[in-house]
Amino acid sequence: MLRKLWGRLLTCGPIGNRPAWRLPTATQLAKLPHNLYIVAVLAPMLAAAQECPELIERAQKAIDAKQFPEAALELETAFGRCPQQRVRIGLALGQTQFLLGKNAEAEKSLLAVLAVDPNHEEALYALGRIYAMQNRFPEAVEKLTAVTRINPKNYKAWDNLGVCYDSLHDDAAALRSFFKALDLVQKDHAEYDWPYANLADFFLRRNEYEKAFQLAAEAAQRNPASARNCFLTAKALVRLDKHELSLRWLERAVELDPEFTEALYLLSQTYRRLGREAEAGRMLVRFQEASKAGPRRR
Repeated sequence: MLRKLWGRLLTCGPIGNRPAWRLPTATQLAKLPHNLYIVAVLAPMLAAAQECPELIERAQKAIDAKQFPEAALELETAFGRCPQQRVRIGLALGQTQFLLGKNAEAEKSLLAVLAVDPNHEEALYALGRIYAMQNRFPEAVEKLTAVTRINPKNYKAWDNLGVCYDSLHDDAAALRSFFKALDLVQKDHAEYDWPYANLADFFLRRNEYEKAFQLAAEAAQRNPASARNCFLTAKALVRLDKHELSLRWLERAVELDPEFTEALYLLSQTYRRLGREAEAGRMLVRFQEASKAGPRRR
């Protein structure tokens, strides 16, 4: 019935100088039959409602295919045309813009979500991550702390809080956050390795090498495909003067990430310490080549 009425409206000719599908004036609406009056008011909203699922579906397919520029375009269109789903769309748009390195745009999109829903957990977490990546640690702490108030079991927020407090040189708060993350992931999230690796790195920089080794080894067991986990395990072993044991971890790290400059350099130094000069020289050349590309965030 609705489609039939909509069809009548669209075929009744233009109203004034505008196409029939445009919203008419109050005077023109008053001249329409009651059923067409309702459809005339609702038609633009209904048209958008029909278009929204298609836009969102295309955006999702682009995200699944890692075609993030195309996904962002679809989401930007959907954000303007789908007011009922702006929170959901704004979150996806902000996250996609972040992946594209458009941090200012991502921040704007996520703040728009929080303007509608100040307690949106995912938007707060995503914005906290962006601030942390930009070294805006006090702002990151504010957003991530809000996440933990809303959901005390958000282990990723606790882990990232630990990283932020570490960067702010607040060791006590960093340890509280890291240990809270460990408590949450130990049994219920056996695949999640980040708090173990981050806390291992924390202890390495404070010369607590045995603690660092135990944590890094656990991280590597949880995620053996992480070059960083292998490197942290090796680095702790080197600091414990267990150079032979560190070799397999270092070799695995550079196998997983051939451009991992820190691992290449430490492997070169470890080969040299063990008297394997030819291998040390080859690793040093690889380190020098990889260094030309500049540092990368891991």
